[in-house]
Amino acid sequence: MKGKMTIHREFSIGETDKRLYGSFIEHLGRAVYNGIYEPGHPQADEKGFRKDVIKLVQEMNVPVVRYPGGNFVSGYNWEDGIGPVEKRPMQLDLAWATMESNKIGLNEFAQWCRLANTEMMYAVNLGTKGADAARNIVEYCNFPKGSYWSDLRRSHGTPQPHNVKLWCLGNEMDGPWQICHKNATEYGRVAVEAAKLMKWTDPSIELVACGSSNAEMSTFGAWETEVLEHLYDHVEYVSLHQYFNNSDNDTQKFLASSVIVDSFIKTVIGICDLTKAKKKSKKTINLSFDEWNVWYHSHGANPERWVEARPILEDIYTMEDALVNGCVLITFLKNADRVKIACLAQLVNVIAPIMTEAGGSAWRQTIFYPFMHTSVWGRGTVLRCPVICEKYSAKDIDDVPYLESVAVHNEEKNELTIFAVNRNLNETLELESEIFGFDGYKFIEHICMSNPNLKAVNSANGEVVKPVTLAAGKFESSPGGQRLEAKLPAASWNVLRFGK
Repeated sequence: MKGKMTIHREFSIGETDKRLYGSFIEHLGRAVYNGIYEPGHPQADEKGFRKDVIKLVQEMNVPVVRYPGGNFVSGYNWEDGIGPVEKRPMQLDLAWATMESNKIGLNEFAQWCRLANTEMMYAVNLGTKGADAARNIVEYCNFPKGSYWSDLRRSHGTPQPHNVKLWCLGNEMDGPWQICHKNATEYGRVAVEAAKLMKWTDPSIELVACGSSNAEMSTFGAWETEVLEHLYDHVEYVSLHQYFNNSDNDTQKFLASSVIVDSFIKTVIGICDLTKAKKKSKKTINLSFDEWNVWYHSHGANPERWVEARPILEDIYTMEDALVNGCVLITFLKNADRVKIACLAQLVNVIAPIMTEAGGSAWRQTIFYPFMHTSVWGRGTVLRCPVICEKYSAKDIDDVPYLESVAVHNEEKNELTIFAVNRNLNETLELESEIFGFDGYKFIEHICMSNPNLKAVNSANGEVVKPVTLAAGKFESSPGGQRLEAKLPAASWNVLRFGK
């Protein structure tokens, strides 16, 4: 099987925002407790944060982490997580039927973010709380000194503001499972008042409005239309959430998940731009895909209730899961002109690329690698690259290209990177690429991840699925540019790197 891809330096889609490679930590399961925080662990620092986990987060180069939820946030009193730890209350978390000790709160998480070289993206509670609590937390986080909440922060041992710049106006408020679920009008009214007060407190912040919880919601489309009528002038982004599954064991359909993602993105962009036209606005609303991942392996689990940090949603990811995530990351890049933020949900233990053992090791799941590769080498200008290859159909999804690919040019580093997935489960794909405008560039390496067993997984005992370096393909001068010939193994994730 063959695939052709044309790359031209001057034909671009847009610039990547570094926050495209964000992630998510919720007070859920072992994400916080026995995840990023485990006092007494051999790798714990003096604050109780696991240094081995921090090292892996740094390896992934995660620029922003959404916190503290998720469904958790809609019933969370942020004030319970500040002040002396010994005085913080033990609370029932109704979202996940667990106990929350509040040992880790806002200031502790900000400390962890600094250690992990990342920034906080904070979600405010618009379920049981509203505009008053939202403006108070902005003042606590961002106001220098001289006000009640800023001086309280300083009394808690944090003299400098956290300067949190990105805020979510609630979480999945369209979902009936959400604490204090709202219809679009109810949410729009609460969110617009919260947005006003938050920006009056700190005009430099950016806000994300809740979009639909997934593309299958019965209110999808109508929700965004109504919410943006209220919030268009007050927010910079609207959120999208989507999880992917292979519960019916149809791998070809599963690998086509990114086609659905692309349609979801295009539809929300259309609604945003229609609202822009109706309001005769010069402002463009961009997208925050702030929850996404494969999630289905742990569905149906019913562990004991009202136990702190009990294991919940601990999916163990396969080779095919990594391919799906690779295709989704490529789709985000193809929409980099409008998708500016994305958060892999989540980061540690809970449907996560990083897993830990209590008292033991931390290790990389299969999905760690496509994320890490794109985060490290997928920053710069995304190029518009026409692709010609065979396509297939999978149940309700038609015209799925066997080759899913994109190229990113990092002009500052003089690097060009092709990310590519071969969706063909049985055949090697012979990639031919004409490359223009990159005179003087050399082929650096072909990184590939594949496994004949698509159900293969990694574990604390070792990485069965991990990238290797393949023999260099042919890269030579051609009329007006250069020509690449490379072989992409069946069902594989590929990174082809070039540079001066």
